[in-house]
Amino acid sequence: MDTDLFYSGGERRGKPITINKGIHPMKNRSLKRFNPLIYMIAVAFALSSNAGADEFKSEWPDGIERVWAGPEYWANRLQDWRVREGRLENVFQGKNRNVQLLTHQVNGSAGGFSIRVRLGLVPGERGSAPAQGWAGFLVGAKGEFNDYRDSAVHGKGLSAGVSCSGELFIGQWKAVEAKAQEPCSRLRTGIELLFTANPEGENFIVGLTAYDPRTGSMLSHICKRNLPQDELSGNLALVSHFKNKSSSSEDKVCAWFSGWTAQGPGIEARPDRAFGPVLFAQHTLSRGILKMTAQMPPLCDKDGRVVSLQVKGASSTIWKTVSEAAIEPFSCTAALRVENWDSSRDVPFRVEHELFSAGGVLKKHYWHGTVRAEPWEKDVIVLAAFTGNNDLGFPNNDLVAHVKSHDPDLLFFSGDQIYEGVGGYGAQREPVHKARLDYLRKWYLYGWAYGGLLRERPSVSIPDDHDVYHGNIWGAGGKATAKEGSGSVRQDSGGYKMPPEWVNMVERTQTSHLPDPFDPTPVKQGIGVYYCEMNYAGISFAIIEDRKFKSAPKALIPKAEVWNGWPQNKEFAAAEEGDVPEADLLGERQLLFLRDWAADWSGKAWMKAVLSQTVFTNIATIPKEATSGAVIPGLPILEPGVYVEGDKMAADMDSNGWPQSGRRRALHEIRRGFALHIAGDQHLGSTVQYGVDEFNDAAFAICVPSISNVWPRRWFPPEPGRNRRPGSPEYTGELKDGFGNLMTVHAVSNPHKTGKKPSRLYDRATGYGIVRFRRKDRDVIFENWPRWTDPAAKGAKPYPGWPVRFNQLDNYGKTAAGLLPRIEVSGLKDPVVQVIREHDEETVYTIRINGTSFSPMVFEEGSHTVLVGDPDTRQMKRIPGLAPVPQRNEQKVKVSF
Repeated sequence: MDTDLFYSGGERRGKPITINKGIHPMKNRSLKRFNPLIYMIAVAFALSSNAGADEFKSEWPDGIERVWAGPEYWANRLQDWRVREGRLENVFQGKNRNVQLLTHQVNGSAGGFSIRVRLGLVPGERGSAPAQGWAGFLVGAKGEFNDYRDSAVHGKGLSAGVSCSGELFIGQWKAVEAKAQEPCSRLRTGIELLFTANPEGENFIVGLTAYDPRTGSMLSHICKRNLPQDELSGNLALVSHFKNKSSSSEDKVCAWFSGWTAQGPGIEARPDRAFGPVLFAQHTLSRGILKMTAQMPPLCDKDGRVVSLQVKGASSTIWKTVSEAAIEPFSCTAALRVENWDSSRDVPFRVEHELFSAGGVLKKHYWHGTVRAEPWEKDVIVLAAFTGNNDLGFPNNDLVAHVKSHDPDLLFFSGDQIYEGVGGYGAQREPVHKARLDYLRKWYLYGWAYGGLLRERPSVSIPDDHDVYHGNIWGAGGKATAKEGSGSVRQDSGGYKMPPEWVNMVERTQTSHLPDPFDPTPVKQGIGVYYCEMNYAGISFAIIEDRKFKSAPKALIPKAEVWNGWPQNKEFAAAEEGDVPEADLLGERQLLFLRDWAADWSGKAWMKAVLSQTVFTNIATIPKEATSGAVIPGLPILEPGVYVEGDKMAADMDSNGWPQSGRRRALHEIRRGFALHIAGDQHLGSTVQYGVDEFNDAAFAICVPSISNVWPRRWFPPEPGRNRRPGSPEYTGELKDGFGNLMTVHAVSNPHKTGKKPSRLYDRATGYGIVRFRRKDRDVIFENWPRWTDPAAKGAKPYPGWPVRFNQLDNYGKTAAGLLPRIEVSGLKDPVVQVIREHDEETVYTIRINGTSFSPMVFEEGSHTVLVGDPDTRQMKRIPGLAPVPQRNEQKVKVSF
């Protein structure tokens, strides 16, 4: 279609007509009747003359090719766009590809505005299938949760653009099969599109005009009247929308834009909303070493390739560079490291990067934060824990504000920081260079939502199954899954579906700021590891990987007929027949790490906690007739207090209730350090005490609620728990899970109707966890909080059943065979005590006692050795040949330093 574009007044459709390009549109002002075309052109001129400080003008640099559009923009999807030679190009033909403007938005109450861009449509080569689509503007884009970030990712608004057949439209574009064709020649070479909006009474009149950019002559115009102010207020975006998808994964330009401007009283500048090039950073501080990972976008060869960490001295206003790191190109991360960090004070920092900008200059950009003083003098240290970061509710302003009310000292994200569907458009798994960009866009949402928390607090984030594009994962030591079959078939074979370089990229983004691994040797396929110890203010955390080494059950238990981790054979008894002694849960490497960690109380450690993806039990029930958890999303949400009858214990081998022998080995090592356990993954908040050989003989554990819950598990065991606390629900108390594992259930946050909207967010028991470590008495307090509850409000409480309070010593609740003589220490406060069984020289347990006296419990008759002292000063005294005595015996051993 090489003639003129289509003209319509309002939304009427008609036949193409010829516009007299020799007549200047402003010369018909004397017309007495209202002419929308003349009116809108006059509006455009008026708005142009009134452009002020809030005017926006795109500045995409010449001479570069960069995937990332720049700090002023958010692209949906990241891999579908690039900046090249001064213009923005859409390189994947698909539905609703858009680039949102972050630094300016429409405020309809402030007045009129205009938006202008030069664009071209080139959807495929000549001779290819007819293209059906359009390019142009999205005006007033708004999401569900009243935040510009949500609007940028999920926002809907007023569409206005030009179709491939050369037709202008405002509102809903409809594909017309008969008119599907290659774009007219003017669209290929480019037209200028102008959108104008001006108040008309209480509403707005809007117009869309197409110009020939070479001559300035008008090609076509339409307008629409009586648009409500609210319909235009919100984000602005450029859109490339095609009904038919690209068949090739190679980049091919199908639409391009340049010279994007927005101006007028209705345009509001928000420069503080720019995002990048330093998108966010995470850090840990452990044993005097600060590690920080700066997350960057995909950059070009003219951008700075180094990121700098700069700090201010205690009495200085000058920024000093203390670390520099090259940007790892595949993960777009820079791993910064500073040893001998002064943790005695708050240290302001900034992360600096130089970005190639318009005019060919490198412009410095910064991301600011504070490394807080390590809270050695604080009596109660607070950890906030999260899991299941789906994007319903993004950017989670309610949850973030409520977590800030607790003022946590550190943060733990236990996994599923992203899901495959986060941000819309599904997941792209191949080719690997596109899958990388697909993941990064989803990962950026994590930093966009929680950057305000991350700026001032150390954080631990560890990937779970969805982070690596799995529904469930049994890592099997890092091997590759079977190449053929459905997603579930491949998962059940064990290993990783995605290529190793992609898996390493994910782990680099999430874990490269963690302390150095205990043993950095990669697993199969060269996939890295990150399990390590982090000591923060004397709390020693073991950060473990409970997916990477875990065996896949399908081949090991053929009778079970496993599908997606669930036994399909109804004759199979998981509790009696499900254990495979040789199956791995954590793997020998991590068991050795846990044994070493449990015995090491250096660095003034006074408390130990394990951080992992999921809990070591299967606390969930499903309907009796169900054979898997596939029914869970469709189960009804009940009224508060309703108890479901007819459920059975779940036997989900994705939980760490399986393998039972692997679970027992893990808990044996964990309790050697009197450690508690913090995890997520299960979409059901709970607190239990594990049992290994008897109820309550191992660690307390908290599973925190999901931030956003698409898989609302529930817990309604068919028999009530034994030895429940008075007044506690029947689903609490001493119970066995579906694999026969012992556990004492203290609290569960079952989904229930709340009356809050949207119900799909609030009725699924969403929220976060808070763990309070009390230095003075070594008590620990677990709390699971609803995301909608303001903790600062009068009378605010966590979910029913919480808080749960216990003592450090309760984490090794095994019945003692006797007590060794009481150890009484002088000259040393809170010494470390280690008990060693003499007949095999095995360490039974190690603990830093609270005070100066301790009666060591032992679990066997025979001689034991006790080591007492301070590992930091290497003052250790050995007391051999101690035998258990009756518990009321007052025998003592005095140790002086």
